[in-house]
Amino acid sequence: MPADVVLAIDHGTSGVKTALVTLTGQILATRAVATRVAHLPDGGVEQEPLEWWAAFVAGARHVLAEAGLPPERIAAVACSSTYSTTVACAADGAPVAAALTWLDARGAPHVRERMRGWPSISGYGLGPILRFLPRTGGGPTLSGKDDLAHVLWWQAERPEVYRAADALLSSKDWWNLKLTGRLAASFDSITLFWITDNRRIDDVRYDEGLLRTLGLDRAKFPPLRRSTDLLGPLLPDVADELGVPRGTPVVVGSPDLQSACVGSGAVADFEAHLYLGTSSWVLTHVPFKKTDPFHAIASLPSALPGRWFAANEQDMAGGCVEHLLTRLAYPDDALAPGPAPADAHARLEALASAVPAGARGVVYLPWLNGEKTPVDDETLRGGFLGLSLDTRRADLARAVFEGVACNTRWVHGYLERFLGRRVDRVRVIGGGAQSDLWCQVHADVWDRTLLRVEHPREANARGAAFLAALGLGRLTVPQLSALARVERTFAPRAENRPIYDELYGEFVDLARRLKPFYRQRAARRRGSA
Repeated sequence: MPADVVLAIDHGTSGVKTALVTLTGQILATRAVATRVAHLPDGGVEQEPLEWWAAFVAGARHVLAEAGLPPERIAAVACSSTYSTTVACAADGAPVAAALTWLDARGAPHVRERMRGWPSISGYGLGPILRFLPRTGGGPTLSGKDDLAHVLWWQAERPEVYRAADALLSSKDWWNLKLTGRLAASFDSITLFWITDNRRIDDVRYDEGLLRTLGLDRAKFPPLRRSTDLLGPLLPDVADELGVPRGTPVVVGSPDLQSACVGSGAVADFEAHLYLGTSSWVLTHVPFKKTDPFHAIASLPSALPGRWFAANEQDMAGGCVEHLLTRLAYPDDALAPGPAPADAHARLEALASAVPAGARGVVYLPWLNGEKTPVDDETLRGGFLGLSLDTRRADLARAVFEGVACNTRWVHGYLERFLGRRVDRVRVIGGGAQSDLWCQVHADVWDRTLLRVEHPREANARGAAFLAALGLGRLTVPQLSALARVERTFAPRAENRPIYDELYGEFVDLARRLKPFYRQRAARRRGSA
């Protein structure tokens, strides 16, 4: 039989999804296994990498058995993993500490210390700006959620972890080490460590000057490869554990942000996609090198060889819906004991669908964990405004969908300014894209047409499979768009335009007005700690 199927790892915040995907993007089987997330009192958000691995092995065995797939059809293994989740490990991949997820902002003070100076521009000293911007295209976010911030936190607050680590890796690159025994980072996965010079997109290299500025040890960081390179074969014991042929190649792969773009089919310059998962982002490939330092947008290395992408990301999207369901609607406490029912999402959508546009005056702020873009401020927090004696749970549900859409409109607007053009048609993927209501709300709030891609939850796995197909020489980039088929189109409704334009204006104004309030509260909390 032909080897035409990829065993794809889609590692997300809430768990590990394992999928069998053909080289042409057809989804044959998937299995999601939940993994724990530890939210610590000091704002840390950690996970155990070995739990990820156990989830993957269980998922791989399940999908292979479910599909009844002959092992010889497995052409490659490829991984997509959460961007800016960081692992400190020994040379064989054994973790020396819990992984710090992309939600962990404890490194923020250490980033600010290294980036401060005079004159100060939006919290950055001119000296650091001149060191980082020309080489990296950007710089560390002051919110402290980059890989670099995690490394600096270990170095300062857990020096025993920093000393014990033979390698400091993005989660995707840790997966590859476990799969092959080989250390490597891709041009895209290394970006948020902010220690590489990516001005030559085909020849990204570590920058010794930046490493010295940050006080980091070059020996702890892996060699650099392209995302479509074949890293090596599976380790024999791993192949045996999974039940796939020994010698199966592993593709270097990419983080979730970049692999989702490939899986969405938005691979031509200025073709955009919106990802709606725990977080959300808007991303497009661009033909130029450019930076908007005031809104954290830059041309950065893509998963596609020789290509740049530009993106704007927000911390919480589907995470806001989950928070509403698990902490407010079904909190499992004395008032409402018991977990959320299996159809909780469907019930929530039905409630919200019955409320008119504008949520009867209720406004939702989605900054449950601060924000990175279009404003870089970890002190921002979420909330409901405009409640009255007549406010119902259904209004709150509708407001959450609309509040997240307002924030993504804000994000998309700055991306369009960066591109210098309007992007009228946007592909939409991710778990949140399964909701007809949310897709329509986004189309209405944005005044843009959304194109939902078939199997939107599997876009990351599809992207990993496409990168494997490129690496194996089985596909070319121009073929990918047609292979990621559009399942449904959501056009903006003119009758909602005035309502959402007014709501959006109020939303942005609230962010600006509340910023001093949240910063004062954060300062008081730090002072009393």
